[in-house]
Order: sequence, then C-alpha cells, then structure tokens
Amino acid sequence: MNAPLPTPQALALQLDERLRQALARTPQLSVAPQSAHIGALVGGVDLRQPLSVDEVAAIRAALLRWKVVFFRDQHLSHAQQIAFSRQFGELTVGHPVFGHVEGHPELYSIAKHRKANRHTGDAEHRPWTGWHTDVTAAHNPPAASILRGVTIPPYGGDTQWTNLVAAYQALSAPLQQFLQALRGEHRFAPPAGAVATDEYRDLVQARPLVSEHPLVRVHPETGEQALFASPGFLKRINGLAARESKVLLEFLWEHLVRSEFTVRFKWEPGSIAFWDNRATAHVAPNDIFALDFDRQLYRTTLVGDVPVGVDGRSSTALSGDPVLAVHGAAY
Repeated sequence: MNAPLPTPQALALQLDERLRQALARTPQLSVAPQSAHIGALVGGVDLRQPLSVDEVAAIRAALLRWKVVFFRDQHLSHAQQIAFSRQFGELTVGHPVFGHVEGHPELYSIAKHRKANRHTGDAEHRPWTGWHTDVTAAHNPPAASILRGVTIPPYGGDTQWTNLVAAYQALSAPLQQFLQALRGEHRFAPPAGAVATDEYRDLVQARPLVSEHPLVRVHPETGEQALFASPGFLKRINGLAARESKVLLEFLWEHLVRSEFTVRFKWEPGSIAFWDNRATAHVAPNDIFALDFDRQLYRTTLVGDVPVGVDGRSSTALSGDPVLAVHGAAY
C-alpha cells in the first residue's frame, strides 16, 4: 500500500525549514520576501566571486521556497554571469529559435527590439497575454532562468512572475483531480491574437518544437504539484472537444495570473532575477515600446528534466529535440 502523499502545508513547512537551516549556515545572507506567495530579495553576497557550497545551498533553498529570487547591485560581465549560473546546473546552449550572444553560446539577449512577436495594433489582448513559462514546447523545458539587467529605463519595463504551485492549490479539489488526468500540447508558435513578423514565423517553422505535457506536474525537487499551463505555448488540451479545451484553458490562464499569486520586479542596472521555471510563469513588459529608452538584459538557462504528472507519466516529445547543453546539438 502506497504511503499518502505529503500535504501542500507539509511541503511548505519542509521548504521553510530547509531555508532556515541553510541561512543558519550563511548568516551573512539575507532573504526578504517580496509578496505573499512569490519572490524574495537576496542580499549579502557578491555574485562576481565563486560561491561557497553553503551559499549555493542557501540560494537554492530560497529559490525553491519563493520560486524567484532577486539580487541588486550585481554588475556582472557575460563570463561572470555564466560562471555564477553554472554553480546551479548545466547551462543550455543557444535559444531554440533566436540563437545566442556571439562568443557566449550560453547567453541569450533580451533586447527591446528583438525578433520575438509583439502585441500591437489590433492584436487581441487578454489578461494572460504575454505570460509564459520558458520553452515548454520542448520535451525538457529549462529548469530555471537567470536574467541580468544591463541597460534599464528610468521607469517602466518591470517584469512579473506568478507562482503556479499557489495557483494550483487555490483551485477546488474536484477541479484539481480532473486536471491531474489531462495532458496538453505545447507548441512554439505565436500566441493567439499576436502580431508576429515574417522573420519570427520563419524562425519558428524552421525549428519546430512540440511536446505533450501533463497539466499538473510534480516538482522534481520539492514534490509540490504545479499548474503547468503556459499561456504562451499551451495550444490545446488533448482528449477534449475544441470548445471544451478553449474554455478550460482560458479559465486556467485567467486564474493563474491573478494578482495574489504574482510579484512585480522593478529593474535597475545590475539587478538579477533567478526563477524556477518548473513552478512559475512570467510576462515581459509591453510598456517599454511606448518609451524612447533602450532596455537590454541577458539570460542564461539551466537544463531541465522531462516533466512528470501526478499519475507518474512523463511528457512526450512530438517534434524537435530536447534543449541541451551539448555544443552542436539540435534544440
């Protein structure tokens, strides 16, 4: 007879205790929560230098507890960002569609006028427009992402994250059980209603990524159950009629971006955001396009594992290859 799964409350207590013990070994570090369910500001550490084993453990514990952690006044070079990121896992090489920074295959440029699609003009805007979990169209979506701010506008350009564990826990028990049996098709394509450039569409079509993932995934490190329903990539729920899928997805997307599950981060030069891609979704700001200021950030990502549902079934790759760290691999 299988032992009962730990309750969400028990798992939360375990994460709190893990963080408490890690901070007891690193008294120079501080962790300041930024909202009720997600986000913490970490201080007392210089990310330009190699971290101690205890510092890595404390930052990881803070990440698992708060889903995204922030750092201020960390003016890293490209090489220093890569070195910092490697202390937490293998790095992916190149973005699956948009490539990488020349000379630094582990870095992806987040520039104001990049090739990605924008919602402009008559494009449809919904509460979840632009929200996404990174590259869930891949068989093994990244485990985490680390974003460094370099050129930051004096105002505007904030990024938001939402806690997909908290969002799932806020659903009713019958709906949770229903969702646990469902799987969805994630595809790298412009979101519905978006205005995409021809160049963007050509890039996406040249390197198709399609995977089937559970709608509820079990976090491989914490055991938490998270709503795995990226608005930017999840196109339909398999096994449901088209109308059923559309209505359910729009309900879930509207639910997971509710303000009480989110945190908003104001960037400064030298700011770093490090988020758990297995338990969060985020949205890039559109207000920067109404401003004349430039905005430039750089991202590294950690190689992820294949999601597993509550029923123990793993995700299925339908098209494309895993996102890996191996040079020369297809992404």
